[in-house]
Amino acid sequence: MSATISPLRSLEVLSQHEVNRLRDTSKAGLHDLLRRCSLAVLSSGSMTDDSLVLMETYHDFDIEVIQQDRGIRLKVTNAPAEAFVDGKMIRGIREHLSSVLRDIIYVYNEIQHHQRFDLTTGEGTTNAVFHILRKAGTLKPGRDPGIVVCWGGHSITREEYDYTKDVGYHLGLRELDICTGCGPGAMKGPMKGANLAHAKQRIGDGRYLGISEPGIIAAEAPNPLVNELVVMPDIEKRLEAFVRLGHGIVVFPGGVGTAEEILYLLGILLHPDNHDMKLPVIFTGPANSAEYFQRIDEFLVYTLGEAVRSKYRIIVDDPVEVARTMRQGIDSVTEFRRAHQDAFHFNWRLTVARDFQDTFEPTHTAMAGLALHRNQPVHELAANLRRAFSGIVAGNVKEHGLRAIEAHGPFQLHAESELMRRLDELLGSFVAQGRMKLPGQEYVPCYRLV
Repeated sequence: MSATISPLRSLEVLSQHEVNRLRDTSKAGLHDLLRRCSLAVLSSGSMTDDSLVLMETYHDFDIEVIQQDRGIRLKVTNAPAEAFVDGKMIRGIREHLSSVLRDIIYVYNEIQHHQRFDLTTGEGTTNAVFHILRKAGTLKPGRDPGIVVCWGGHSITREEYDYTKDVGYHLGLRELDICTGCGPGAMKGPMKGANLAHAKQRIGDGRYLGISEPGIIAAEAPNPLVNELVVMPDIEKRLEAFVRLGHGIVVFPGGVGTAEEILYLLGILLHPDNHDMKLPVIFTGPANSAEYFQRIDEFLVYTLGEAVRSKYRIIVDDPVEVARTMRQGIDSVTEFRRAHQDAFHFNWRLTVARDFQDTFEPTHTAMAGLALHRNQPVHELAANLRRAFSGIVAGNVKEHGLRAIEAHGPFQLHAESELMRRLDELLGSFVAQGRMKLPGQEYVPCYRLV
């Protein structure tokens, strides 16, 4: 399908310079970024998590920004037909497309090319994350804490998906909002459950936040329930946005992407500066997911020490208990922040070390050079393990990672022998349980343990 539309709830006026940057197809231009992110949004519901396949399937897709005296228009050509009904673009998809345009323009103009943001410092990076979220309208100071960040895989079983809906439903009944990576599976289920519960509670302004980034959005296109979409510039700022926005975190079964998120979170919470931080964390899934969390727990304890168990609670097959525990935890967060006069809408108190902020480019050299040994502070080991899992995610689903594997073969990871054995068992269990790709897709490992 082809159409020309006006942006919704987003930028309505651009300068000629901004329009030219969005049209520029050179390496320095923004057209390729806009095209890739826009195609992902228009392909919402697609049964592929391979960005190369998506781009090849719609190789003739294009999007152009047209400058007019009364504002801008977006011209899409050869877009997926599923994004339209009777020739008109679905309103939710149109909103998401507008959010993509807003964030690309804002990050390029005001973050990456503005001297007030020093992205080489922790303060500058956190400030950038704050301003991107504020520009998107995500920060709402007038609301009490109530955002539950839900992490988990996009490749999960039907039983696991139904369980995420049940948890979301009971969270919604307790007037809690949902924030996820915005894709399918464990990112969609909690939103769907909360949406029904909010309707029962007559909550008309329920929030279903989706936070993505350009490298992952094609594999995890925004699901239709997302009513606030933010596209962060990279995975590190995406992860920081989750932990700064969220008042509690629920982790469902997943694969390496979920393991990356867990290591990021626990590495931050284990930092000495965060010893008194109030942030409830629950690992949960149906009864047949118990082994998944047992393996995760064993790996975490071996790599990060017994003290890591104090940072999370595992609740199996009990959505009501998950929701009750999370509601109580968020009430404690509210009291803590009120006592310390902290903001409800953004966790400024949290210390995020530079190891968790520096952008990691998963090249073959960078992956081979990761320090995967226990002779270092636990939060530094967590940061390096997080980078390893991030590289595997890139090799599984991100366009640049897929191309690197295609050209140079699997990434090589070097680790001390026992840690390597534990890592091999964990990754092997993900493969055996079908958590590396969408159901029905064959998984070819993008890594090799050396």
